[in-house]
Order: sequence, then C-alpha cells, then structure tokens
Amino acid sequence: MQKSVRYNEGHALYLALLARKEGTKRGYLSKKTAETNRWHEKWFALYQNVLFYFEGEQSARPAGMYMLEGCNCERVPAPKGCAAGSAKDAALDKQHYFTVLFGHEGQKPLELRCEDEADGDEWVEAIHQASYSDILIEREVLMQKYIHLVQIVETEKIAANQLRHQLEDQDTEIERLKSEIVALNKTKEKMRPYQGNQEDEDPDIKKIKKVQSFMRGWLCRRKWKTIVQDYICSPHAESMRKRNQIVFNMVEAESEYVHQLYVLVNCFLRPLRMAASSKKPPISHDDVSSIFLNSETIMFLHEIFHQGLKARIANWPTLILADLFDILLPMLNIYQEFVRNHQYSLQVLANCKQNRDFDKLLKQYEANPACEGRMLETFLTYPMFQIPRYIITLHELLAHTPHEHVERKSLEFAKSKLEELSRVMHDEVSDTENIRKNLAIERTIVEGCDILLDTSQTFIRQGSLIQVPSVERGKLSKVRLGSLSLKKEGERQCFLFTKHFLICTRSSGGKLHLLKTGGVLSLIECTLIEETDAS
Repeated sequence: MQKSVRYNEGHALYLALLARKEGTKRGYLSKKTAETNRWHEKWFALYQNVLFYFEGEQSARPAGMYMLEGCNCERVPAPKGCAAGSAKDAALDKQHYFTVLFGHEGQKPLELRCEDEADGDEWVEAIHQASYSDILIEREVLMQKYIHLVQIVETEKIAANQLRHQLEDQDTEIERLKSEIVALNKTKEKMRPYQGNQEDEDPDIKKIKKVQSFMRGWLCRRKWKTIVQDYICSPHAESMRKRNQIVFNMVEAESEYVHQLYVLVNCFLRPLRMAASSKKPPISHDDVSSIFLNSETIMFLHEIFHQGLKARIANWPTLILADLFDILLPMLNIYQEFVRNHQYSLQVLANCKQNRDFDKLLKQYEANPACEGRMLETFLTYPMFQIPRYIITLHELLAHTPHEHVERKSLEFAKSKLEELSRVMHDEVSDTENIRKNLAIERTIVEGCDILLDTSQTFIRQGSLIQVPSVERGKLSKVRLGSLSLKKEGERQCFLFTKHFLICTRSSGGKLHLLKTGGVLSLIECTLIEETDAS
C-alpha cells in the first residue's frame, strides 16, 4: 500500500524554490479552471513528482501544486468550439491540449495547453516519468552497481599489491642473474687462450663434433616430446581438461540464466507494471510486486557476474574464478526474499488469473517468441535452482582441482558459504510453508482453531480415520479418542501436529466442524495404546 505524504507550508515553499531552480521541466502553460472553465496562463515548474504553478516567472510563492504520483498524462484533441469561427478561435485551434488524470477518487483532471507541439510532447513525457517509486528503483540499482564497483576497486588494489611484490622479486632475480653473467664472462676470459687452438683442429674432428652436436639436439627433442606426451596422458592433464570444460559449461549456463531473467523482466514484469498504471488496470502494483519480488535486482546482479566470467574466459588458459565468487557471495542474500515468498507469489498469480482480462493479457505475453512456449510460472521457478546449481558446479570444480592449486581454499570457502546459505533458505521456506499450511487448515474449519495460530505448531499429516466404540464385557463404552459415546463406527477427518491432534466431522456440504467434545486433544496429556487384537 502506498503511504500518505504530509506537507506543511515550509516544505511546500522549499520544494517550490527547488522547482524554480532545478525543475525537470519549466515554462508557461495555460490552465483551465474547474469553476469557470476559463483558461489562465501560469508559469509551471516540475520537480520530481510535484507540479507547481506560479502567477508569473518572477513570483516567489506558488499559486498551487499537484502531486503526480500514480497519475496518467495523455494528449487530447482541441475542444469542438474552437474548430472554426473568428481569428481568436483559429488561434485557439493551433493550441496543443493535454490532460493529467489523477489516481485519487474525486480529484478532477488537470487540463493544460501550450502553443508549441514539441513543448507539449516534452511536458507529457516529463509528467509520465514523474514517479518517486521509479526514482527509488533506479537508486537501488545504482547502489548495487556502486557496491560492485567498490568491490572491484578493492580487488584491483589487492592485485596491484601482488604485482608490485612480484616485480620486486623479479628485480632481485635480475640482479642475481646479472652477477652470474659477470662471473661467467670472467671465466670465459680465462679460457680464451685454450680456445685459440681449436681453429687448428683436424677437419675430421670438426665433422665428428658436428655429428655429436646433431645427435645431442635430436636426443634432447625426443626427450622433451616424450615428457610432453606423458603429461598429456597423465591424470593431472586429464583433470585440468575436465576442469576447463566445467568452467566453459558454467559460462554457458550463466548466459542462459541471464537470458531467462531478461525475458522474465522485459516480457512480463515491465509490461505488467505499465498495465497496472493504466486507466483500467487488470492487476494492481502490489500484486505485481508480490509476483515478481526482487527478480529485476537479481537480473542486474547476474549480468555483472556474467560479464566477469566472460572476461576470465578471454584470458584462457589461465582461469581464475575464486575472486568472482568472493564478489558474488555477499550479494546472494537477495535470493532469501525470493525463495521465502516464491510459493506465495505463485498463489497470487493463480488468484490474478481468475480475472479474465489479466489472463488474456498474460497469454499475449506468453505468446512472445522470446518465451519459446514457456509460461510465466516456469520463469519464476528458475531462480529457485540457481544456488544449488552453483553448489554442484563448485563441487565438480573441486573434484578436478589439485589440493596444491592456488584456488583450492577459495573455492572450498565459496562452496561452504553457498551450502550455509542454502540451508538457511531451506529452513526459512519450511517455516513459512508450515505457517501457511496451518492457516489454510484453520480457514477450512468453520469454528476456527486458535491453537493453529501458534507458530511453533508444526503440521505432520492429515487424513481420514474411522472412530470406533470400545467394547467392555459385551457393552458399548465411551471411545478413547474424545468423550463422545458412539453406537457405531464413524469417519473423522483428522489433523496431526507436533502438540495437538484435531478431530473433525465433515457435513453434507463438505465443511469441516470440530467435535464439540474432544475435538482438540493435547498430545502432552495423551497416551497412545496400540491394540494388537484386531477383533
């Protein structure tokens, strides 16, 4: 529900001052008064979702203001009285009219006109975009991108420090190699007197040395070829090939998932959000929010993650993924809200489908070629499996990652965090589903049942049982479940919970009624006796 907003005079004057200086759109427009139906020229200024109008451009105080949140602005034709006649009527016919329709009941529409058609189009577009909720959504998106950029900067700083240390180590190694070269040059200088005699060697000796040099080169190349072939056939190389294939499959799966989220947001969420703002909305904004939850934010998050994966693939065969998961993990908490309310969102969607106009509109959206014949429920289910998919992928990566690999510990940490998040979401979903199950049962009982409003009451099972009378010494006695005396067997609808056992009867109309006596049994005070003698 949209919250109400209160303005006092100080707030209005302050916003009017901001509108005069920083307004999205400012200029003269003619306004039609509701009392006299006359047109008066006013100076208007639009700031965020508030439209002010002044007597003139130099006026300090506003003559009035309109709240545009939830309104609709559209172009309208010129009034019929201005079609022909005098020169004044011809001038009025050149005016461009548009109307602002407010979403509040009882508030009359605001009729405006201007002389320039382009100026009128700009005013209509500016009023369309004057929504505080859109600004909040854009702010949330920008904040998510800002947090991601800050984390990237921190990662780049760490990488820069590592590179700086590597350069220092390389400088030290270069100095050591220079000293070795100097020592070798000195040794070479000492051996020069002996090398002068080599020019006088016998030609046969030179041929023998040449053949020996060729054989040494051939043996060396053969040895390296054997080493390379042995490594290619080794378990380590096979493991690295499988690891790379897992990474490539992960990138393809992430690309497909981002496309699914894009279809969900652009083919369903945004069109339904626009339909909810129409004159005869087939669905409310609250229902749109309940169905789609934070799927748009999830799409932005995975678009960023997908770009990072593609950048890593560009640097193949060096595939470093741990830092990407370090950035992704803190943001995956947004899945908790989606998973926790997923079942409720499907229920809201099912209720909305009872509206014939909404069902017809939804089928038009699902006929889009981008949907490939899939229904909206299918797209809403995809995010439910993304966290388990990441856990399986990391498990396969670790199976083909050596224990001494530089990414081993980081990947194990990411896998443990994802498993912890998955357990938390599973527990929250179980608690939420249990509460909804208890409330659904409570609503089916005509008299209601207060014990089902206890959140610690966990549903176990339900079903039909036959309540039979006890027989003692040939006489009918009271039954053990409850204190109702029976002369014959009776079918009961029973519900078992962790603390209580409910016994209901079903009327001819199909409604459930608790037994007046013994309908609610506390399991703490009960004793279960199993009778082995069936007779």
